[in-house]
Amino acid sequence: MERILLYDTTLRDGMQREGMSLSVGEQLQVALRLADVGIDVVEAGFPSSNPKDSQLFDLLEREDLGDTRIAAFGMTRRRDTAPDQDPGLRIMVECFAPVATIVGKTWDLHLQKVTKVSREENLAMIGESVAFLLSEGKDVFYDAEHFFDAYREHPEYAIECLRAAHASGASWLVLCDTNGATLPMDVERIAGEVVDALPDAAIGIHTHNDAECAVANSLVAVQRGARQVQGTINGWGERCGNANLISIAPSLALKMGFEVLRPGGLEELTRLSHWAAETANLPPDAWAPYVGANAFAHKGGMHVAGMVSDPRTFEHIDPGLVGNERGMKVSELSGRHVVLERAREAGIDVEADPELAPRILARIKELEHEGYHFEVADASFTILLEREAGVHEPVFVLESFRVITERDETGQVVTEATVRLHHDGERLVATAEGNGPVNALDTALRQALAGRIPGLDQISLVNFKVRILDEGHGTDATTRVLIDSTDGTSTWSTMGVNQNVIAASWDALVDSLDYGVRRAAVPSTAGAREA
Repeated sequence: MERILLYDTTLRDGMQREGMSLSVGEQLQVALRLADVGIDVVEAGFPSSNPKDSQLFDLLEREDLGDTRIAAFGMTRRRDTAPDQDPGLRIMVECFAPVATIVGKTWDLHLQKVTKVSREENLAMIGESVAFLLSEGKDVFYDAEHFFDAYREHPEYAIECLRAAHASGASWLVLCDTNGATLPMDVERIAGEVVDALPDAAIGIHTHNDAECAVANSLVAVQRGARQVQGTINGWGERCGNANLISIAPSLALKMGFEVLRPGGLEELTRLSHWAAETANLPPDAWAPYVGANAFAHKGGMHVAGMVSDPRTFEHIDPGLVGNERGMKVSELSGRHVVLERAREAGIDVEADPELAPRILARIKELEHEGYHFEVADASFTILLEREAGVHEPVFVLESFRVITERDETGQVVTEATVRLHHDGERLVATAEGNGPVNALDTALRQALAGRIPGLDQISLVNFKVRILDEGHGTDATTRVLIDSTDGTSTWSTMGVNQNVIAASWDALVDSLDYGVRRAAVPSTAGAREA
């Protein structure tokens, strides 16, 4: 099978989505997850456009990403500046990233209105920039900005821009539909004409979704000879977004017969999509193709009858190929096999009690109706199974907690929490201050249990997210709290849902510590994912 190179630009283009913001640590985790599924190239942004990007490149340099390569993004040299004197190109040379992706102008409109250079000078800027980066040992990808707009107006010059990059040593020429305005029939025609004009060049495609054609445009470009596809997780990006690699990868592999990702990588796509959304504090799109919760959901009548007879009647692929699940909305049997498998992993014999599996399924449905989302709260799901099976042994029993927040006349805010617990037959009381209610509760809880529970000191919270589930209720809305924790080796996630954000936070916090200390005692406990 011929391989299509997948190039992810979530950490640059994806971050331009309105309201999108990830910490450096979260960006690093995104890169690691992309490498884990087998994305060929991960673009990490401008190496020094801001302190956050600089720190990200420093962290990535220390990581072993396997066969995945990091790309630094930049622009062709400035006008009237030698490439070795151009600050942006110098930064790319000094960066560890083996791939240098540079964007250059192709459209007369931009030459006249933005760079204010002649066509000849623009060609020189492209060729000299590529040649300089190549001479410094970089693998150079050339992104032809606004290529399709330019080609419609002056196809000969658009091709000349590509030739300038190709002749100077660019390993890939990427056709960019920067405004997202081009329709599939035009992308197919133009991509084919480019391949014919430059038969010895490797062609890529970079599309935006302003006409909701980004995925289709990427696929037709591949059909006409493009062998690199650029895009983002979940199609995130500026305006209407970029091409969605989560949809493109299975279409290329399962419908067009190309090789993508590492073996087994397709089966990680659903989890990757949902994890990334929760990490960005966004709701996973239940209607997303391939990976959405409703992508393979069937609701009664003829559809269900057909599915029982043969899943091919109403499913275009086996959902397991992309790590998703079939949903039957007619009985508690929906998801039963998942529950049974997770219960076995947790050491629970579901089959010994014929009433246990239906009871667990009913409880899951009840909690998911309240707002729980166990796809991203693996440890809470394991604890739920144990509780329903009657085998859960909590590390402590709560009597009560209290949180007091005070703001003085200077504007300083102080939060104090008191917890009352029972552990090994003793009543424990502790009070602590924190920089917020969750921090204060966490500190008080640890003080009360100090020296009593092995492994507690090794557990730390690495992420805390709150989301409003029913925004129409205003301040009375239900909130969902997701906490990621680690013991330095593995990471697990827990969740709480309540109209009171502190109560939701407490439930997620308690599950986090409960799961962590029991995992420390029994390292093989299921549910944690390796960090």
